[in-house]
Amino acid sequence: MNTDQTREPTPAEIAATSGPLVLEFGAGWCSICRAAQPMLSTARSQYPHILHRSVEDGPGRPLGRSFRVKLWPTLVFLKDGQVVSQASRPELGEVRKGLAEIAGDA
Repeated sequence: MNTDQTREPTPAEIAATSGPLVLEFGAGWCSICRAAQPMLSTARSQYPHILHRSVEDGPGRPLGRSFRVKLWPTLVFLKDGQVVSQASRPELGEVRKGLAEIAGDA
């Protein structure tokens, strides 16, 4: 997968990703997204080997629609390009569970 964090990955790039990946859909102006960042960082710190991509979402952004994103933040947990689980406005326990699932710890 292209690791250029400024460009939205394509569905084909995501499907071709090997290993664990978390896609975090949100918007820079979203106060709920910003408030969730400390919790998300804490959870992710336990899995430094898991690739994390923040994806700016909004009208006209097809990637979010392809994952049926309706609320922000929404995390999509993938393993080898396949969705394992998804959580919208998650709590810490949901994030930890999703990370453990794709890391092979669950």
